[in-house]
Amino acid sequence: MGYRARLAAQGAAIGLVALLFILLAWSLLHRDGGSLAAAANRGERPTAPDFTLDRIDRDGKLTLSSLRGKVVVVNYWASYCYPCRAEAPFLEDVWRRDRGRDVVVLGVDWQDFRGDARRFMRRYDVSFPVVHDGPGDVGFDYGITGLPETYVIDWGKRLAPVFTQRVLAWLFHRVRPRFDAGPPPGPA
Repeated sequence: MGYRARLAAQGAAIGLVALLFILLAWSLLHRDGGSLAAAANRGERPTAPDFTLDRIDRDGKLTLSSLRGKVVVVNYWASYCYPCRAEAPFLEDVWRRDRGRDVVVLGVDWQDFRGDARRFMRRYDVSFPVVHDGPGDVGFDYGITGLPETYVIDWGKRLAPVFTQRVLAWLFHRVRPRFDAGPPPGPA
């Protein structure tokens, strides 16, 4: 193969990689997500989309609506996420301390390998329920923008503002008195 032919082949390969990168960026920017998180952060209280995902912490599936009547802290994480490692012990502490008060911490392992997620759970002594969102579809439905990202769902399946990174300690110190008071009167 001559010099010009190799140069043309390399140029075509670089062009193909650039095209694939542009398509990936376009698909990530134009997903039909994000509006849910944006609405919650504007102070609206959208209903949390229901989902059923395979569990990682044990066999079976978990459906979000099966937790209705409880406050659910949905935390999107992955084993490769450094801030998730720092947050895991805090989430475990919330789970152990508040699960008797109808607060459920639900981990959603997002776009990760199951084996890596299980190793993460053993390393950080995670005992709260964890489900697997391998392709990321449920996370995109929620409009997540990065990891870790946490949603608090109240007794009636309404979303509170979205919290990113390590703000859960602040969140629970601020809103714990409302959770301690119990659900509001009337149908949930």
